[in-house]
Amino acid sequence: MATKNTHLQQNSIVILDFGSQYNQLIARRIRELGVYSEILPYDTPLEEITKRKPDGIILSGGPSSVYSPDAHLISPDIFKLKIPVFGICYGMQLMTYLLGGKVDKGEIGEYGKAIFYKNTGHSLLKNVPEVSQVWMSHFDEVSQVPDGFGILGHTDTCIAGIYNDSQKFYATQFHPEVEHTEYGRQILKNFVLDICKSNPNWDLQDYITKSIAAIKETVGDEKVILGLSGGVDSSVAAMLIHKAIGKQLTCIFVDTGLLRQNEAKAVMETYGKHFDMNIKYIDASEQFLKALKGVSDPEAKRKIIGREFIEVFNREAGKIKDAGFLAQGTIYPDIIESQSAKGGPSATIKSHHNVGGLPENMHLKLLEPLKELFKDEVRKIGLELGIPRGMIMRHPFPGPGLGIRILGEVSPEKVRILQQADAIFIDELRQNDLYEKVSQAFVVLLPVKSVGVMGDERTYEYTAVIRSVNTTDFMTATWSRLPYDFLEKVSSRIINEVRCINRVAYDISSKPPATIEWE
Repeated sequence: MATKNTHLQQNSIVILDFGSQYNQLIARRIRELGVYSEILPYDTPLEEITKRKPDGIILSGGPSSVYSPDAHLISPDIFKLKIPVFGICYGMQLMTYLLGGKVDKGEIGEYGKAIFYKNTGHSLLKNVPEVSQVWMSHFDEVSQVPDGFGILGHTDTCIAGIYNDSQKFYATQFHPEVEHTEYGRQILKNFVLDICKSNPNWDLQDYITKSIAAIKETVGDEKVILGLSGGVDSSVAAMLIHKAIGKQLTCIFVDTGLLRQNEAKAVMETYGKHFDMNIKYIDASEQFLKALKGVSDPEAKRKIIGREFIEVFNREAGKIKDAGFLAQGTIYPDIIESQSAKGGPSATIKSHHNVGGLPENMHLKLLEPLKELFKDEVRKIGLELGIPRGMIMRHPFPGPGLGIRILGEVSPEKVRILQQADAIFIDELRQNDLYEKVSQAFVVLLPVKSVGVMGDERTYEYTAVIRSVNTTDFMTATWSRLPYDFLEKVSSRIINEVRCINRVAYDISSKPPATIEWE
């Protein structure tokens, strides 16, 4: 796509994906240093890597063993490119194996927190103390380092880091990218800035300027259609394109009847009136709720909502004559996760409706101005573009909307109940300065009724569950330790103000083993 800032692919850090669940964290940590990073499949041809002229290469972790019949192996020629290489976890084992060292099954696995003892004052470990906490996730381990390598340090059970200064090869058995490794960011900084000599030139304001220019050049005089959901990604994409081409952009906002309370009004006032965007508002709530009647299975609900949305969107998009482009709020994690869903080594997290092509009957070119960005970068761009903080910092909201936060059958009455309960929870979070201190918060309505007493009368009403989590990457999450008096107030308000709820529970499950959403 022409809006891709291809100049950013050069002089960056390339991360080869061997299946680690932490790959996105590696890339984000490097971008936090002001250096562009890109994740590529492990089997990317060497010529594709060298085209980017990377300052350094990182071999990610992964779930397999180097001795497994289906191990993700690469050509040893990668070590002949005269580019610094840093292996993490499986990446360390792979480096060792390909360069003539020895990898064995450990006597015991090492998972979670461990203590790292530094053997040397090596530059990779600059400003890292002699003893520090690290995060491990492995069973195999390096038992003999390759010729020319030294040992950076160890834990109580294994060699935890190796180096070869003459070749600029480095590796750690632990994961420096995760928060639990105390000095992990410092180690990555030492590798990227000191060893690779990368220039911190990844600037989001510059990205905005170049993206607007690229959109103008790409689109020319043609029209662009965008499905505006009101979420962060589609809103920032719409604003960026609107800045570039103004009224050539038409946004289609579909009210499914499954949105948060006053969602449609907020979107139309913010983007339609305040920013003067060209938005077509479609109230399709009756169509969606009718299609969902009698359906309880969560996957069936998802498919119905997706099917109805495509039908409505295609119908309205077809009314816009001479459109040449379909714009989408695809972001970088969408690309990474969808590649995995199509057979890449990373564990499949989810497939994305806005990745993988267009409906064949639309015949539109694709415009994805955010496809190189992580969510936190998208938010920063949104703020730079002037989107109100209250809109841009909103928590993630699932595509199927409240349809998957109402467990069991969806009805207009249940939607009304959940909208009101959820609005109270979010309102209290904002009033108590807690909203931006948690990562995602919402209410779930259970298909469970229980006995209660209100006004000396017996009630038999629904149960609502409050859910709030804290996370850095949404791949793992812990439940939010909200104050008891706050929870008490939320519960009291919901029970007193929302008709048909007489019991409120708080979900204290972490991910894993639970997921953030209930369906």
